[in-house]
Amino acid sequence: MQEVTFLNGKYLPLEQASISVLDRGFLFGDGVYEVIPVYQGVSIGLELHLNRLFKSLEQVQINLNYTIDDLINIVQELIAFNPDYDQSIYIQITRGCDAKRKHEIDRQTLPTVFIMSSEKADTAFSNLIQGKKAITVADNRWNNCNIKATSLLPNVLLLNQATRVGADEALLIRDGKLVEGSRSNVFLVKNGTIITPPLNKTVLAGITREVVIAIAKQHEINFVERNISYEELHNADEIWISSSTKEIMPIVELDKKSISNGQAGPVWQKIIKLYKQYISNVVENTKAKAIIS
Repeated sequence: MQEVTFLNGKYLPLEQASISVLDRGFLFGDGVYEVIPVYQGVSIGLELHLNRLFKSLEQVQINLNYTIDDLINIVQELIAFNPDYDQSIYIQITRGCDAKRKHEIDRQTLPTVFIMSSEKADTAFSNLIQGKKAITVADNRWNNCNIKATSLLPNVLLLNQATRVGADEALLIRDGKLVEGSRSNVFLVKNGTIITPPLNKTVLAGITREVVIAIAKQHEINFVERNISYEELHNADEIWISSSTKEIMPIVELDKKSISNGQAGPVWQKIIKLYKQYISNVVENTKAKAIIS
């Protein structure tokens, strides 16, 4: 796959894309980002991702000189370089480059716009059903985790804490309650009911999370948003994590102990099949509209 980027108005091979060392994204992690999955040349939830991007930009007070339609057109151009590949589109907007390193914000600085296409992770059912391992860790991040900011050092260190002991994800506990994963939203199942923590400043409003909730409601699967205690998490019948590029993955082991029988559960199997059907429908409908137009 040809890795192509868009950087401040130019389409470039990845190896040719570069920014100034004085860019505030490089110096301070002063920026926001989004990651959008692409299947068979069709982006999934693009407008939802871009709406969240602009909400993040507003919250950190970055004034972007591009519209949502501008970004949609750029994303479509990048997808077109590799139309036969499932892709992951990464969008990063930083506050831009100052004349010197300083903490103060210059309102006249032009944002740096970086968008990259790369090959998407393999999310075949046969891979997902194998399940993942997780550990619980104390959530020591800042109090605005609802902003999808590029300053992810706490998340990186928490995930590294998990990978050092052979786990794939860290599930974050704050004030005795589950919030989310270091790079995912979290669901559990108890007695056939799907449960996920409610949205607040410690939980990112995941796009895949939103789709799972919609699927559960559409198919009349018991679902509730509420606080989940540390103890309830460890007594769950099933645990899943979700993200846009990794879809919905079952957690079969938590803190070195198997969840139920240590295999992907029946509710997850039902949801993932419905989710994949949702993806298939979006792709088919989008392509059909393109042919008609």
